Amino acid sequence: MQQSARSVAGFWILAAVLLAAMASSSVPSPIYPVYAAEWHLTPLMLTAVFAIYVAGLLVTMLVAGRLSDHVGRKPVLFAGGLLLVLSLGLFTGADGLGALVLDRIVQGVAVGLLIGALGAALIDHSLERFPALAGVLNGAVPPFALATGALSSGALVEWGPAPEQLVYVVFGALLLVLVAALVVVPERVTRRPGALRSLRPTVSVPRASRTLFRSVAGSLVASWALGGLFLSLVPSALRSVFGIEDHFAAGALIAVVTGVGGLTGLAIQRLDTRRSLLLGLVALIIGPVVTVSFVFAHSLPGLVVGSAIAGVGFGAGFQAPLRMLLATAAPTHRAGLLSTVYIVSYLAFGLPAVVAGLLEPTFGFVPVLAGYGAFIVLAAAVALVLQLGSRRRAAVEEQAAEVVERTATGSVRTCPDRGAATAD
Repeated sequence: MQQSARSVAGFWILAAVLLAAMASSSVPSPIYPVYAAEWHLTPLMLTAVFAIYVAGLLVTMLVAGRLSDHVGRKPVLFAGGLLLVLSLGLFTGADGLGALVLDRIVQGVAVGLLIGALGAALIDHSLERFPALAGVLNGAVPPFALATGALSSGALVEWGPAPEQLVYVVFGALLLVLVAALVVVPERVTRRPGALRSLRPTVSVPRASRTLFRSVAGSLVASWALGGLFLSLVPSALRSVFGIEDHFAAGALIAVVTGVGGLTGLAIQRLDTRRSLLLGLVALIIGPVVTVSFVFAHSLPGLVVGSAIAGVGFGAGFQAPLRMLLATAAPTHRAGLLSTVYIVSYLAFGLPAVVAGLLEPTFGFVPVLAGYGAFIVLAAAVALVLQLGSRRRAAVEEQAAEVVERTATGSVRTCPDRGAATAD
């Protein structure tokens, strides 16, 4: 039966909500220097603001990551979307560190509610003519969204009026329209018992996905640790090392990494997912080395080149494992699995940045940047060695890659007696 126009429209509405929601999470980054100058905030304080957002997001995903598998996608999407609009409204009235911390907590909770439900809903509404697109967008939209948010914020802060308010008003209005548009999206999940039990904090990986998850977790950690490096520290290199105060330049540098990551995710969609994973790990080793080396050499073009290489690692190192994992998850486990993926990813995204913020006053910016880069290189190198040295890992990943080829949306049945996955 031909897919209904309402379902097709719903797919694109969900993709737009995912883009806008993820973009809003990077909007405050280029504004931090403005807050720091106005409210006399130290780098440690700004790191705490960054960390509190990640903490709110992680706690929410631990508690509510599986909720939409029980109550349906739309109730969770409405709640998360409206809460995110509220958080952006709160940012417009922020008048100090306390308000900034509160706003980031609310934003983290909202994004935590949205991420797993949005990713699962996209797959629920996969386009019949382009079944691979849902899995591709789940991996490619977050990097593109981070680039969009950083560039938009940097441009409006540098050249627009009301630098501390306008970008939040723009994104808040856009999200409000998109949340209203969710009314036309069909609900694909049948309510089932266990909603209250699902709120117990837990990390949920379906049995059919566990071996693969252990195999690719190192790539998730390395890729999102790199994302945290570029959102929390590398833009500061423009000021402290290169003397560049332009707010748009900071957003543009973030956009190089995240934009190349998104483009890489699109480019590898026809490439074997295991080969894409290995490509991502190699780029995650080379990218930070090149980036940090050119910071030491005070070469801005070299910094941009290193950022682009790192972007390849960010895109391939995240999307390839994600597509393989989604190909092993039954519909009723998708939101929980996606939430677990993002829990691991955001821990890697936020925790090293907090440690860097604590060490920076003692050791200085450039040594901490180098140490952060070394951590990413080590994580990616260990993951690559394990990939190449384990026949079992290779076999599991090759089997998942074959499932991706056969069922591009990850629509699989889970055999309860063996935990194996078979294509629908």
